[in-house]
Amino acid sequence: MYLIISKRFEMSLSFRYYREDWPVAKNREAFGRQMGSKNGYGGNPVAYFVFHGPVDEKTGMLINVTIIKERVNQLLAERYDHKYLNRDTAPFDKIIPTPENIARQLFIDAAPLFDNEPARLAACHVATSPYDAATCYTGGRVERDYWLEFSAARRTCSPHLSDEENEILFGVASSKTGHGHFYRLRVTLQGEPDADTGMIAKENDCRRVLELLHIRLDHKNLNLEVPELRDLPMTTEYLARFIFDQLRISLPLARVRLWENPYFYAEYLKGGRSLMGVKTGFRAAHRLHSSALSDEANCKLYGKCNNQAGHGHLYEVEGAIEGTLDERRGIFYGLDDFRDALAEALEPWHLKHLDLDTDDFKNRPSTGENIVRALWPRLERTLQRQLYRLRLWETPNNRFTLRRGVEETES
Repeated sequence: MYLIISKRFEMSLSFRYYREDWPVAKNREAFGRQMGSKNGYGGNPVAYFVFHGPVDEKTGMLINVTIIKERVNQLLAERYDHKYLNRDTAPFDKIIPTPENIARQLFIDAAPLFDNEPARLAACHVATSPYDAATCYTGGRVERDYWLEFSAARRTCSPHLSDEENEILFGVASSKTGHGHFYRLRVTLQGEPDADTGMIAKENDCRRVLELLHIRLDHKNLNLEVPELRDLPMTTEYLARFIFDQLRISLPLARVRLWENPYFYAEYLKGGRSLMGVKTGFRAAHRLHSSALSDEANCKLYGKCNNQAGHGHLYEVEGAIEGTLDERRGIFYGLDDFRDALAEALEPWHLKHLDLDTDDFKNRPSTGENIVRALWPRLERTLQRQLYRLRLWETPNNRFTLRRGVEETES
């Protein structure tokens, strides 16, 4: 099992895609509008610093988030926040501040700050806008994300099933009059960034390929107006695979993730693997306190989270499972079954005080690390199948992820 904690930070900065040793025409050809003006343009990047390591059973923590905040905030204040990267922050006076290069440099800058901690920096993810992001992992591997949004109508059904079978399987979504979604698609590229441009794939090429996909899908009835989909099951899982197959012809694709709504996505990965994820929440109170520590030590370690009367969160939980698509039905697990299983697993904690009203944290602190570790086996028992990944947001800034396997994983 691989457990990570992700801490979110915001910045304000400026940059431009431009090489001083290239003529203007060559810069424009390589970067298009992203070349911007010579004075740079604005951005509010969001950076996620991801740590992996053993959980201290006494404290329930992989690493104290206060340590992350103090050290990363100092780094960002000195080198990134409210800076013009091309002029103020080496090496961006010599390399293009693309998401790929920013993510890699942030990793290089931050990793040594935690050399004295048992947890290590495993990845750095940077979203330079709602539509552009990149992740750098241990060892220097980099991925680039592009986001695309489109609206489309559809009838969720399989042409290989009868109307009655479709209604049993998909419920109201199988209505012959159809329904609509506002889809959000994340496209993840893999490869080594080009030394000259700082990009895994040329910006203009990526934008053109995604724009053509947008034209094909946006404001269309997917069952009727996209010829390649007419004789295929119309499910989000199948649509994700279709999109992957269309994009991999032109792009160095690692995976695509398609959100049908904020609570359900389907993902298709290189190698033919399919994932589905569902998201929900629960409200609970807790107090961070370890019986293995003195009151003074607890107060020092957990700070305001050690408040004796407790405090609360609206926790968000996302579970993901892996499977092989059933070519006849277009799914590999029922969406309603997954949603019901997650709700059932969370019900004992909903509207409760985790430490005082449940038995799960009688002998261990109710940290995010311990919550996700306690939830994993319960959800697997309810699902009666293995989980691929489980995520818990304590706040929008603190995320805890447990996944099957031991390698660094995608953002």
